[in-house]
Amino acid sequence: MAERAALVTGGSSGIGLAVARALGEDGYGITLSARRPDKLESAAEELRDGGIDVEAVPANMAKEEDVQSLAQAHKDRWGRLDVLMNNAGVGIGSPIAETETKKLDMQLDVNLRSVYLMTREMIPLLKEAGAEHKKALIINTASIAGKQGQGWLAAYSATKFGVVGLSQAMHKELAHDGIQVTALCPGFVATAMTDWVEGEVPKDQMIQPEDIAEAIRYLLRTSPNCIVPEIQFIRPGDDV
Repeated sequence: MAERAALVTGGSSGIGLAVARALGEDGYGITLSARRPDKLESAAEELRDGGIDVEAVPANMAKEEDVQSLAQAHKDRWGRLDVLMNNAGVGIGSPIAETETKKLDMQLDVNLRSVYLMTREMIPLLKEAGAEHKKALIINTASIAGKQGQGWLAAYSATKFGVVGLSQAMHKELAHDGIQVTALCPGFVATAMTDWVEGEVPKDQMIQPEDIAEAIRYLLRTSPNCIVPEIQFIRPGDDV
């Protein structure tokens, strides 16, 4: 059994998979979750081939019962939680006037509501880790669109602004329990979610998922007295 454990949602590719790999390489037991079981199991096998101990748990983060089942599966497998990464997300671009309600609701549920619910379910384990070593960590994947509203991505921007605010509120509630909270606000990252802009910004000119993973390693290496509420990741020449 690993001495420390992490739970990563949205972990079958991109940022989540890169973070899971980095944490696994650093000795964490990993619970990896994503919506599609086939893609999730392929990612988990890739990590296992690298010697990482992984529990793969499919979950649709828009469903509260899936969030609760994921939380219980992690607890049953590892019995502790040192790092929670709320990374699952969906972006659906369209003008406000043309947005279907079900697509609005999906983004609200996955991008924001699930962050609240997943954290709520895992707070007891995080508090236990915080009491032990003063360095339990919650990482919430927001976006640069959560710092500057983006037309055509209004719903997505709204949810990511919400993640930033929710992260700040979590910090206020949990900082004295040895739990640190950081919101990540990246620009274009070379993942499947940015395929739509690849014609304008090639993937090799985007932020890389491994850049985000290295930021998590940094957060875990700072002292318990050093709290980093937010990290923005931008490309050369982008507006801050």
